[in-house]
Amino acid sequence: MKKKLALVLAGLMTLGLMGCGSQSQPAATETPAAETKTEETAPAETQAEAPAEEAAGLDAIIEAAKAEGELIVYGSCEEEYLAAACEHFQELYGIKVQYQRLSTGEVQSKIEEENGNPSGDVWFGGTTDPYNVAASEGLLEPYEAQNASHLLSDKYRDAQGQWYGIYKGILGFMVNKDELSRMGIDEPADWKDLLDEKYKGLIWLSNYNTAGTAKLVINTMIQKYGHDEGIQYLVDLDKNIEVYTKSGSGPSKNVGTGECVVGIGFLHDGITQIVDNGYGNVGLIIPSSGTSFEVGATAIFKGCAHPNAAKLWIEYALSPDCVELAAQNGSYQFLVIDNAKQPEVAAEFGLDPENVMDYDFEDAKQNTTTYVEEVMTALGSAADDRFKTE
Repeated sequence: MKKKLALVLAGLMTLGLMGCGSQSQPAATETPAAETKTEETAPAETQAEAPAEEAAGLDAIIEAAKAEGELIVYGSCEEEYLAAACEHFQELYGIKVQYQRLSTGEVQSKIEEENGNPSGDVWFGGTTDPYNVAASEGLLEPYEAQNASHLLSDKYRDAQGQWYGIYKGILGFMVNKDELSRMGIDEPADWKDLLDEKYKGLIWLSNYNTAGTAKLVINTMIQKYGHDEGIQYLVDLDKNIEVYTKSGSGPSKNVGTGECVVGIGFLHDGITQIVDNGYGNVGLIIPSSGTSFEVGATAIFKGCAHPNAAKLWIEYALSPDCVELAAQNGSYQFLVIDNAKQPEVAAEFGLDPENVMDYDFEDAKQNTTTYVEEVMTALGSAADDRFKTE
């Protein structure tokens, strides 16, 4: 069973936020790595100077962050990982951390309402589609992170440094094998299989208005099938969907019990249900015609109250000190920095982080808000009843 730390901490939140309990002071050697990859042809003195300059720059950020003494994190990853990451940051740097777990859609709505005067400092976890919307609205603060040198590819960062990737998750189906067998129904193998009437009332998906996962589904269908056919696919899919959950991980949490028979979401959430919660009846399916992926991100809110602590958080989030906590706390996404250890269990379940479609992040950045509105319009009255945000 998963550890209960996050649930206990959540119950102690005050005004929706809580401070991490540790008061440990940081050791001088316990700072995230700030190495820089250097061209082989660079002069030796240049190679020596660059790391020294960067180390001095990171030391300055650490001191400025300590002077601020506080950080407020809105997290869209799973709460156990969020709690562990916040606690470890406080242990390393002695900076008080408050955090709240919200879906990506909820964070996006919150910072849009606050319009440049955010109540939080940083955003941590959750797929980048809502991050891109916030970036296009000028609500994220660009920052050129030193530890971004460890990213495996430029596709795992915003070109202007408005967000950075910390993990990668594959979109697919999770099924309750026992229930499908009992009903004499085959497992769906591909996206269009989900439109078959035999799955009516069996499928769960997250809410397009509140979950970054659902926004990724919209963009995936439009990129896969074309604009009009992609929207029509989602209208047809709606006829078979029983529940739209607020959070993207909602379907996965109900597959093992059989309340949800077919869940659409990230397959690492299904691994959590199998490995940590003991649901051996959960099957993981990668759609046969191809699927997309999320880049889980982190970012600084423009106008935040603790900008130096926020910069230090970004450096920390791009280090093994942070991302390797994921697999230790029930989150089995692939990691996207080159100096971190990958979660072995993801590969053991046959997931390949490169076996995905070429997702168009720029199209998603420019059009996600419009696409969500178009899907809601196409669904008509169903959108009024089934897509509540409260």
